[in-house]
Amino acid sequence: MGADARPSAAAAPAADARPPGAVPAVPRVSVRSPYSDGEWHRLHPLTPLLRGGLSLLVIIGVLVANLRERLIEWFFPVVTELPPGGMPPDPVDFLFSHNLILIAGGVALAVVLVLLVLFRLSWRFHTLRIGDDDVEVRSGVLFRTHRRAPLDRVQGVNLTRPMLARLLGLAKLEVVGAGLDANVKLEYLSGKDAEAIRGDILRLASGRRLAEAREAGGERSSLVRQAAATVGSGLQGIVDGEDFSDAEPQSIVRIPLGRLVASRVLSGSTLVLIALVVGIIVAASVSTLWLLFTVVPMFLAFGAYYVRSIARGLRYSIAPTPDGVRVTFGLFTTVSEIVPPGRVHAIEVRQPLMWRPFGWWSVSVNRLSGRASTDTSNDQLAAVLPIGTRADVERVLGIFAPGLSDDEWTLVFRDGILGPVENDPYVTTPRRARWLRPFSWRRNGLLVTADALLMRRGWIWRSLSVLPLARLQSVGLQQGPIARAAGTATVTGHVIAGNVQTSIGAIDRADALEMFARAARGGVAAAATDRSHRWAG
Repeated sequence: MGADARPSAAAAPAADARPPGAVPAVPRVSVRSPYSDGEWHRLHPLTPLLRGGLSLLVIIGVLVANLRERLIEWFFPVVTELPPGGMPPDPVDFLFSHNLILIAGGVALAVVLVLLVLFRLSWRFHTLRIGDDDVEVRSGVLFRTHRRAPLDRVQGVNLTRPMLARLLGLAKLEVVGAGLDANVKLEYLSGKDAEAIRGDILRLASGRRLAEAREAGGERSSLVRQAAATVGSGLQGIVDGEDFSDAEPQSIVRIPLGRLVASRVLSGSTLVLIALVVGIIVAASVSTLWLLFTVVPMFLAFGAYYVRSIARGLRYSIAPTPDGVRVTFGLFTTVSEIVPPGRVHAIEVRQPLMWRPFGWWSVSVNRLSGRASTDTSNDQLAAVLPIGTRADVERVLGIFAPGLSDDEWTLVFRDGILGPVENDPYVTTPRRARWLRPFSWRRNGLLVTADALLMRRGWIWRSLSVLPLARLQSVGLQQGPIARAAGTATVTGHVIAGNVQTSIGAIDRADALEMFARAARGGVAAAATDRSHRWAG
């Protein structure tokens, strides 16, 4: 492939050269990006600059710090009188006085040329390929790396626009794989190409599953039938007009700035800050020396936390798309992720005590992120609704758990999130074990429906966990010595690890055994009939 050569459209399939009687391959899913033709392509030419941008900023900072007086003299000649004595020697004056300016200029030019060559080589050896089976990235000049993400294991595709990249109209993609550190990063691409490639990867992943399902069912299609399908698709496209499925969808939830700021102020971090301030006031009456080393850094840290958390919640949007649920957030660095159907393993609705007078809730999910468990961005990606009203929670649950029936919806919201109510359907902590849950024994409940395992808990921090039975890996039942003495047990739903609590204790042993059996039977039945892992087909 040439250095800058790119096809203007997806490459057309080659002529059919199969022997007579062979089963024709399933047609490739339509793509819209020139990168998605199964060939190796290079990324945007500015990729090395952005990936090494931090190093360049450090170098520029060092140069400015050492040449600040000379820069002031060049750009502000009026201010040329520097205070006498005590000033460090000017590097430029030193070079001029020792006739080293030409050597220094040559060294600087050589360094610049070396950097440009390294950037060029890095760009030339950094290529990507999007085929029918996987997404591949090759990089490195001396030490080569080759990352591959099989399309049938894609858990989602995240699009991130850091501030500097956004100013240049660029973005990076992260193909989320099934496993720790299994993600494949495509950085950087133009914003338009990134959106198109994300849609292509999700379509190809969906088309692969549909193709496998057709092959497993023994479907056979002739060339004539394929040609007819192609013509029919073209005619249907003329009737339907241009496909805007990749356009930014309208968000179903809007978070006002005042509500977002108030939710961060009314949080556990604020309680910790108040406690520290009280401790400082008490300590100040005894000694003030150590305050100089603790007060300022502490307030700076809390201020940075509030600014960062509020900035992450700005520009928030969530909307259903044909490829899954699209969640976008972030002011300085904007992240747009798509969670395909069948990729959410647990959902939790939570309400802290200080949010209760305002009727605010948050929603988090457990899903494969493809990142290490120590990565702090996992918490950010887990929160699909940072703050919202009851209506907002209903909309979000409606797109993340669309299979819930009307009866189950009542069990989720009225009896689960807002409950308990009269004739509570949940099994709760028995009277003899209320001392294990002195404040929340009435809310501490468990219920198994036809589609989900529901766990209700908390009096100060209310929460409800929804575990789709089709996503359950297994169900566990534990009983320690204290639980045996109280006749209770703990039920755990084993799913992908995350922020959602997936176990509940202090349940009557007989009720726990019954719910354990129902969840085990329901999980097998739900997995056998589940089709949520297929989409766009």
